[in-house]
Amino acid sequence: MKKLTFIVAAMLMFLGQASAQSTQNEKSVKTVEMKPINPDGYTTFKVSNNIAMYKVVFKNQYNMNVAGHLFISKSLDQSKKQAAIIVGHPMGAVKEQSANVYAANMAERGFVTLSLDLSFWGESEGEPRNVVAPDIYAEDFSAAVDFLGTRPFVDRNRIGVIGICGSGSFVISAAKIDPRMKAIATVSMYDMGAASRNALNHSQTLEQRKKIIAEAAEQRYVEFTGGETKYTSGTVHQLDENTHPIQREFYDFYRTPRGEYTPKGGSPELTTHPTLTSNMKFMNFYPFNDIETISPRPMLFITGDQAHSKEFSEDAYKRAAQPKELYIVPRAGHVDLYDRVELIPFDKLTSFFTEHLNQGKRDQIAKEKSTVSADSK
Repeated sequence: MKKLTFIVAAMLMFLGQASAQSTQNEKSVKTVEMKPINPDGYTTFKVSNNIAMYKVVFKNQYNMNVAGHLFISKSLDQSKKQAAIIVGHPMGAVKEQSANVYAANMAERGFVTLSLDLSFWGESEGEPRNVVAPDIYAEDFSAAVDFLGTRPFVDRNRIGVIGICGSGSFVISAAKIDPRMKAIATVSMYDMGAASRNALNHSQTLEQRKKIIAEAAEQRYVEFTGGETKYTSGTVHQLDENTHPIQREFYDFYRTPRGEYTPKGGSPELTTHPTLTSNMKFMNFYPFNDIETISPRPMLFITGDQAHSKEFSEDAYKRAAQPKELYIVPRAGHVDLYDRVELIPFDKLTSFFTEHLNQGKRDQIAKEKSTVSADSK
């Protein structure tokens, strides 16, 4: 009788788990939204008439909605599983800017592409807005793999990723713990951790760093007791004779029609500006630690020969294991590679992902053949 009771209890537990799993699966399916949109008003540039653009929403593991734009060539055979690429925007930006430039252009080259807004930015969820959360940013890229890998027209063994500026460090952070990202490229990468701790060219002293941390810590008291949220860094809103050349470079993109974009419900005054108290999270962010463990998946680091951020791509390249490549674009600065399509090496990106994502397909076929052979013995 005790044995029977145990069996019944086990069956009920299994059925309960199955029911819960079924409910969870149904919930997951319902959280995915995908609808066609007109690109006008959703980008800072023109999208080819050959490309279909969709607005998508999916959940990350923190149950937060992540918003994205899916780009698919109208001539692509969606009855077959295709290679796909995820594109991440610069820190403090939104998908409608440089991420969509890359996603739309790579879609024209035959890839299914997905640009996304990182949590706390753009159309993705997260409160308060403009929060710095490197772990959640990395999770967003893994959630994008979840989304793409469950589309019937995407080969989940052929998903790559491009990280622009700050997202370069976020995709590296994600790829270290998510082997589903089969090929990783960064463009004008910023190591947001090193930039926060040391500033460019290690120009910030330890004393200066500690002062910044202390000010942010004191600000927590202000906000905890209901005071006004304070924002930091980001792009200046006015130029004068003392404006630093690097700030002028960012101003020319973010504060002019060239790249200026304010998400619905957002504020142009807060674009690119993270909250001061959360910005300190970057002090504990070390994306290049263990970067060599991404191998044997390939990595491509793209930077301009005139880019003030070149040091970060060079550092990552030095630390990474093979296969890896550092590709330097002549006559290009940091922000030039956000949107100057005549300078962005799309041919290089295309050959990189074509070679290495097709290798993922070949590896999968070989694995399947090996399994069949073993079963037949």
